[in-house]
Amino acid sequence: MSDQEDDRPLLRVMALHALEYCERLFYLEEVEEIRVADAAVHAGRALHQRLDEPEDITRLDLESPTLGLRGRVDALRQRDGLIYPVEHKRGRPQPLEEGGYTAWPSDRIQATAYALLLEEHLERPVTEARVRYHRPEHTVRLPIDDSARADLHDKIARAHELRSRTDRPPVTDNERKCVRCSLVPVCLPEEARLARSLVTKEERPRGLRLFPADLERRSLHVLRSRAKVGRSGQALVVSERGQEPLRRGVREISDVVIHGFAQVSTQALRLCAHTGIPVHYMTTKGKHLAVCLSSKIPVQRRVRQFRALDDPNFCGHLGQRIVAAKIELQIRHALRIARRLDDGAEVEACIERMRAAVRGISKTEVRNELMGFEGQAARAYFEVLAHAVLPQLDPRLVPSGRSRRPPGDRFNALLSFAYGLLYRDLVTAVLRVGLEPALGVLHQPRTTAYPLVLDLLELFRVPVADMAVLGAVNRAQFDPDADFEAHGSGVWLADSGRRKLIAVYERRKHDEHRHPALEYSLSWARMMELEARLLEKEWTGEPGLFARLRLH
Repeated sequence: MSDQEDDRPLLRVMALHALEYCERLFYLEEVEEIRVADAAVHAGRALHQRLDEPEDITRLDLESPTLGLRGRVDALRQRDGLIYPVEHKRGRPQPLEEGGYTAWPSDRIQATAYALLLEEHLERPVTEARVRYHRPEHTVRLPIDDSARADLHDKIARAHELRSRTDRPPVTDNERKCVRCSLVPVCLPEEARLARSLVTKEERPRGLRLFPADLERRSLHVLRSRAKVGRSGQALVVSERGQEPLRRGVREISDVVIHGFAQVSTQALRLCAHTGIPVHYMTTKGKHLAVCLSSKIPVQRRVRQFRALDDPNFCGHLGQRIVAAKIELQIRHALRIARRLDDGAEVEACIERMRAAVRGISKTEVRNELMGFEGQAARAYFEVLAHAVLPQLDPRLVPSGRSRRPPGDRFNALLSFAYGLLYRDLVTAVLRVGLEPALGVLHQPRTTAYPLVLDLLELFRVPVADMAVLGAVNRAQFDPDADFEAHGSGVWLADSGRRKLIAVYERRKHDEHRHPALEYSLSWARMMELEARLLEKEWTGEPGLFARLRLH
């Protein structure tokens, strides 16, 4: 064995189980270190805590530099002078055509690995391993012969080969495996097959969704500057003098958002980092300052991203799609507004200017030209928004174009704060996918804002922020006096306005929308993560689905 091989980290035996099941699953878990514990995983852990068959020894940790393996044996038994490992499985064994049962190939590899680890540990031959299936109660006996040993060594070699690569293996051809896989939300197998069919022109069924429809958790916003966020067991507690403490378990929280100067204890930050909960810091005016997240860096994903986005032609092509998607979303929203007006002539003229911008970007992939057409469409779009506010409302709520730093009117104050909330959610999505937010497609690093996050922001401004703000304004949810503060030429949200807008935004991001290309419905919160993963697929061999989001 070479010195280089000696330095390789030991493989988990469970990794070989994943490798036999699906090479892409192995790569995501062992190389990119993405692991998701779903209900089946938790049920399997519970089984191992209540084994109903008494064993001679349970839970023995073994490792072997010679084999390059490490793992924990479920149980050992000794009968008639023979010692053998027993692997417990919650599910069913593989049925045989001629009747009876056998072990699944992935379980066979796992049991063989434990047998060879045990053999080296005891310094005596181990000639048998067993797999105990608990539905139905059935034990499969596996001989540890030359064939089993050779198969194990082949799998170990294949595992090391995959570990040395930066490109992911393709999705499995066996679609039935994907239904029960915990990493479906990361792998996106059905979306990969759909992308492949777009290239090969194959006819494939549409609308199958393995990606979860919505987040099970919710954001925790802390708005009071005198509030303190602490830890109590596996929960966060928000407390303030004179107020009833608010307690939320970590399984209820998707992220923590600190608006202003609230204090977060070290213990609370460590709990969030350990459980993968981002902690965002924002100003009271809605600007995103920083995010605290665990420091694990997915090197392989970053390497692929750097290689792809270093190509100007590649960036130009994706930039064209981003700008086209943004303007077409604006056009669709403007058409909805025009239908509600008695006289929509001015809005129709603005829509035609936006359509002219779409025609312009179809002829160029040059960044500066794309941004020019994007600005042309944006000016027309914000003229439309001025017509969208109901005439019976206070005229101070009507926007006068787009103004920032500072917002020049109440509508722009609402938009700027909503864009800050959206930016924060997209920062979470980008980091969760494992991408480098500082390296973008269309935007350049001119400010402290992340370029890649700004790229994705273009896809969600209209459906998540603009439509939510306009709807809330037209429902008279904001008081032009009590909910805003005007200082000089700028207008900002007061505390009451911020609370109202956060509630409006959080409701909106959990509304579901049917994706026109994938033909299934997701919440906007899930859609953000999905688009980030579809963006990554553009440079991992499964392109074609990114930035196809549209309004119906």
